[in-house]
Amino acid sequence: MNCPLPDSWCRWLGDEFQASYMQSLRAFLAAEKTARKVVYPHSSNWFRAFELTPLDRVKVVILGQDPYHGPDQAHGLCFSVRPDVAVPPSLKNIYKELADDVDFRPVAHGMLESWARQGVLLLNTSLTVEQGSAGSHRGKGWEIFTDRTIATVSAHAEPCVFLLWGSHARQKKALVDTTRHLVLESPHPSPLSAHRGFFGNHHFSQANTFLEHHGRQSIDWQLPESPESAP
Repeated sequence: MNCPLPDSWCRWLGDEFQASYMQSLRAFLAAEKTARKVVYPHSSNWFRAFELTPLDRVKVVILGQDPYHGPDQAHGLCFSVRPDVAVPPSLKNIYKELADDVDFRPVAHGMLESWARQGVLLLNTSLTVEQGSAGSHRGKGWEIFTDRTIATVSAHAEPCVFLLWGSHARQKKALVDTTRHLVLESPHPSPLSAHRGFFGNHHFSQANTFLEHHGRQSIDWQLPESPESAP
């Protein structure tokens, strides 16, 4: 299989697509399709995060777990949903923290592509999921690939910020060279845990301070009022 990623990623991750775990993963996904199971996101969006955020532009990494498993939600970016889909609860809490931290004005949509285009890698650790079944594609091989992705950012990107929310994401800290990059940890923005330390973490302003200190342009966290007006 040829590398389906942009050149900046293929240089370091291209060999992964020939690895035995990736062959097993492809066989699993093909079997899911044969069984007429609905898989999200559409295959054209499996690598959307990589397409919008080339390795040489990564400034911030935000880690999620699975794609959303409801109809018309997932489109390849963690926490982000398609236009005209209700903003999910965790993303609403992200908006609340942004409003307190960087004078963010909440918007009525959940499309985060404008962040991705600025250098925010919105990466789920598993890139597919079966409809209505959270966690259904864990342990099938995606985590190996996304761990290699995190390690690649750590080794080859300019100094950047890793925002690790929740125990699952925080386990990935071991993959990051903390002498070069800033790692910020907190509970997950889920309604079940946001009040235990996600609110008030000031991760967004801290990320921009770090980027500016290293001579990199900060992230404009304000989302466009309409997702169609994203740059």
